Amino acid sequence: MIRSLRGRLLVGLVLLVIAGLAVSSLATYLALQSFLLRRVDDQLLAGRDSASRYMLSLRAGEPSRSAFPPPFPTGTYAELRSPDGQIFAGTFSFGGADSAAQPRLPDPLPSAAGGQPVIRPLSGSGGVSEYRALFQTLATGDRLVLAIPLTDVNSTLTELLVSEGLISAAVLIALLVFAWWVVGLGLRPLERMGATAQAIAGGQFGRRVEPATPRTEIGRLGLALNGMLSQIEAALEQRSQSEQRLRRFVADASHELRTPLTSIRGYSELLRRGAGASTEDAAIARRRIEEESLRMSSLVEDLLLMARLDQGRPLEEATLDLRRIAADACQDARTVAPERSISLSAPEPVRIVGDDTRLRQAVSNLLRNALNHTRAGSGIEVSLEQLEGRAILSVRDHGPGLTPEAAARAFEPFYRADPARSRDRGGAGLGLAIAAGVVNAHGGSLRYVPAKGGGATFEMELPLTAEKPTEQHADQPIQQGGPFTPKELAPPA
Repeated sequence: MIRSLRGRLLVGLVLLVIAGLAVSSLATYLALQSFLLRRVDDQLLAGRDSASRYMLSLRAGEPSRSAFPPPFPTGTYAELRSPDGQIFAGTFSFGGADSAAQPRLPDPLPSAAGGQPVIRPLSGSGGVSEYRALFQTLATGDRLVLAIPLTDVNSTLTELLVSEGLISAAVLIALLVFAWWVVGLGLRPLERMGATAQAIAGGQFGRRVEPATPRTEIGRLGLALNGMLSQIEAALEQRSQSEQRLRRFVADASHELRTPLTSIRGYSELLRRGAGASTEDAAIARRRIEEESLRMSSLVEDLLLMARLDQGRPLEEATLDLRRIAADACQDARTVAPERSISLSAPEPVRIVGDDTRLRQAVSNLLRNALNHTRAGSGIEVSLEQLEGRAILSVRDHGPGLTPEAAARAFEPFYRADPARSRDRGGAGLGLAIAAGVVNAHGGSLRYVPAKGGGATFEMELPLTAEKPTEQHADQPIQQGGPFTPKELAPPA
């Protein structure tokens, strides 16, 4: 069984040409044979009358010049049988000397009604293998047999077969050589694709196949392969990055959990060794154990929340006023940092559907991030607006902002722009990651935008609810700074 594509193409092409040449040669042979036999039949029909007159004159012993038969091929046999069965001139050959060659006549002779001639093929003897014979009953009752040998016809057909064989062999050889070259030329792009595929399998993922053009079938295959390779390369790169993030996440989580566990173990060892003898030392140890336990518990809860968000677990859904959530977060931030200027611009209520607890946590994380990473006394502006069916909440600070590398990794778990990983100005680095996870779970997005004039802006974008917003607070917009009175945040009537 032929396995290569080149071999299958060549064999299929050669077999197809052989079949075509065979059919063509057979059709030519049969057409020429039919033509030559018709010409012999025409000779028999045209010369039967003169041949019968000549044979009758010979039998009467009075041959005449007018009765002399027309020219027949050499070896033509004529026979005249009388009604009583006597044969005359059975061995005479027109157009040549007497010959022993003659057809093998059937017994009885074939005949047709009304004296019509009958033409039959006959075998022969004496060096002639085939004849074309005419049988006719004359008006005198005699039977005429006129047979022309097919020696010239068979010779012509034999020469035709030899010529067709030689021509077919030459055509096949030329076709084989030409087809080998053409098929090789057509398969060369596939060979290059195979070499490129081997290189890619060897790790050169940036390689691409050629040709890649929509004008040819192989070119379109190249385009499809290049598209597939790009997708595979992107998937491998994404998997590699995901594995790196996972390793970094595990390392960071271990680092964050190791510190409180080490502290708890140390203070527990201190109590076990006799810190209980000193009331002050025992109180400090118990307080530090409790603080580190709370810190570790908070970290574990944050990790659990992130895991649930990544798994796509459904959140609680309720119609919320995002303006109220932002106002409460600003008020909480003022309580924590009363020396800071924290303003909110929210002209009207903004209705969304979501989880109140998680959204409050996300907004609080954004404000806490701004407080922790900006200098004391700098202001923070919070704005809320509606744009094309989306609610956009922006938190801007006036700190140093983020470098491009830090901005690209700002929402990664445990990432802190501070290379020293200090904890005196922030938590475990999960605040922005949790905020991004909460916003994504609500069908929104959280992005970092460099602020004009310095600082950083984090924009939270959420879909608005399809419910028509009420008109409450429309005449009392929440604006710049200052504490909020209960009247401003009173629930709707």
